[in-house]
Amino acid sequence: MSVHESVVEALPKQEEIAAPAATERRRRTPTWLGWAGYIALIWLSTYAVLLHDRSIPWGLGLATLLTAVWFVALQLSRKAARVHFFALGESGTLALGAGVGLVAASAVAAWAPGLDLRPLPLLAMTAAITILTIAWRTFLDQSDVAQRSLLIVGAGRAAVDLIETLAQQERSPFTPIAVVDDEHDEETVAGVPMGGRISELPYLVTMKRPDLVVLAVDRNRPEVFQQLLEVAEGGFKVVGLPEFYEHAFGRVPVRHLTAAWFMSVLHLYQRPYTRFAKRTLDVIVASLAMVVVAPLLPLLVVLVRRSGRQVIFRQTRLGEGGRHFTMLKFRTMVEGAEEPETPLWAEERDPRITSVGRFLRKTRLDELPQLVNVLKGEMSVVGPRPERPEFLTMLEEAVPFWTRRHLLKPGITGWAQVKNGYASDYAGTEEKLSYDLWYLRHRSLLVDLLICAKTIPKLLSGSGAR
Repeated sequence: MSVHESVVEALPKQEEIAAPAATERRRRTPTWLGWAGYIALIWLSTYAVLLHDRSIPWGLGLATLLTAVWFVALQLSRKAARVHFFALGESGTLALGAGVGLVAASAVAAWAPGLDLRPLPLLAMTAAITILTIAWRTFLDQSDVAQRSLLIVGAGRAAVDLIETLAQQERSPFTPIAVVDDEHDEETVAGVPMGGRISELPYLVTMKRPDLVVLAVDRNRPEVFQQLLEVAEGGFKVVGLPEFYEHAFGRVPVRHLTAAWFMSVLHLYQRPYTRFAKRTLDVIVASLAMVVVAPLLPLLVVLVRRSGRQVIFRQTRLGEGGRHFTMLKFRTMVEGAEEPETPLWAEERDPRITSVGRFLRKTRLDELPQLVNVLKGEMSVVGPRPERPEFLTMLEEAVPFWTRRHLLKPGITGWAQVKNGYASDYAGTEEKLSYDLWYLRHRSLLVDLLICAKTIPKLLSGSGAR
């Protein structure tokens, strides 16, 4: 086995670099204090709900039991989400923990009916725990940021893009401390000092003690691995550029990808998310949503009818494998908006959109008929937004790897919609693709549930509407 192959085998998986506690050497707030705050807030939430109809000793004991259940659920949720910790955010993980705690507490109530735990109090506890734990996390983040130092190998366009992206992040937990490269003669790279040449990596790693070494270089990789192997006991982690983007930003650098990156989707150790599991989630969510929105449908039909005869708008879109299907929507534009059949992207404040249509788009109610597409198996609840076939050739030429999004079934919502809203040009389409490709690699039941949870605030705020 070559040196290159041996070092690649030894590189940490994302699960290892993603554990938030692993490199928090600069955190000023003690870890125990953060956890003590969570425990106290969970206990107060449960006791406050129980107080009105329990004796004090009984309420204290039951609150302590439920606190243990919710705290364990919170710990398990953080562990399950550790790979996506920075991308998904602490608030999403805490909300997931509160939801898992609700399920566990409901199970306790079912197994021990003598505790007399009713659904409404449990829901009230869940809401209080979610709000208070997120508020506590926000307070900790405002008072303390755990910085992780980056040593970047490579000074090309990819390294510059990474440094500029980090500089644009508010309160980023990552700080570039030096750049290493053999061909760059300047003293700095995008404001970050040059540390030296690749042959000096062992000395630089020993002196600067970086938390992560990011490989933003394509050439001389065997030499880089050889030099890093000499100081492998230094406690740092090594990660490639695409993998760092996935870990830190929840997207991939489309312009700096190679075809080899897509092999990770087919990797032997890729965690399975079976078609059966995803299809089951789709059918359950779509069916429940249909029941919930059924009372709204007659009203929406009447509102849309006020601006024309056509209520349901049918449009050909690209589905999984590039196959065509007919996507359903409530009509939001004037009839004949694209006469004579000239495909156009919808723009912000598009004059073709009716007043009712603008409300439907802002609230995403125009997409309710797509629940039928989900039940028919043409779409998923979570996935990339389906594009029109008229734009296929243009997007293939303008955006690298654009058609690889067809490896997935299109969705009503998705990671790109949650993070970036809608696109109306090539630059926006490329940025959305960077999130779609992250989802392609990291899709799982947990990720789908978190995306669904993050979609709800988007619907309520109307942000990202066209």
